[in-house]
Amino acid sequence: MLIVALTGGIATGKSVVASVLAELGCYIHRADQAAHQLMKPQSPVWTKIVDYFGPGILREDGEIDRQRLGEIIFTNAEKRAWLNQLIHPLVLEEKKKLIAQLEKEGRYKIYVSEAALTIEAGYHHFYDKIIVTYCPPEIQLARLKKRDSIDTALAQKKIASQMPGEEKLRYADYIIDTSGSLQKTIEQTERVYRHLLQDYYLKQAELNSQRKK
Repeated sequence: MLIVALTGGIATGKSVVASVLAELGCYIHRADQAAHQLMKPQSPVWTKIVDYFGPGILREDGEIDRQRLGEIIFTNAEKRAWLNQLIHPLVLEEKKKLIAQLEKEGRYKIYVSEAALTIEAGYHHFYDKIIVTYCPPEIQLARLKKRDSIDTALAQKKIASQMPGEEKLRYADYIIDTSGSLQKTIEQTERVYRHLLQDYYLKQAELNSQRKK
């Protein structure tokens, strides 16, 4: 398989791009959902988080209140770093196991990891190709405020907690500008998918060449 990272700043359209790639036949792994699974009540990760942040982080049903947790980590760099160091390695290990299983099954040509912090975590070298979604900061801010129903100050803190979008572009093999219409984003994604297919066949050819040596 071709191993691809789909990343970009918060509220820059990663989920839309992931949905299009899924429709085109890619396997999509959503890191946020994987992290949520790790935090299930009474799990080892859940215990460590509750010990660190305190029981005030829990909802009445024992689930971690992810909105409350987000508000804390987006305004506290030290606590954000602690949580990332706990979660990111575990999610990466899960990805490696999943990729190995998918490659055995042979049903997919392209695996895509949708994860906002791929570059910040230092895991970009793990992937064959990197897609970065991008839109101008003013559009990103407006979208985030609307999506999460939050004020400007909190939205700015969330954005500031990540690597600036312009800097992420330096790591990109492919860039999808989501500042235009949904149709334009879809068209760009379809174009990138065609490139990814070419990358997949090139990777297969290189692997076959190496086996023959």
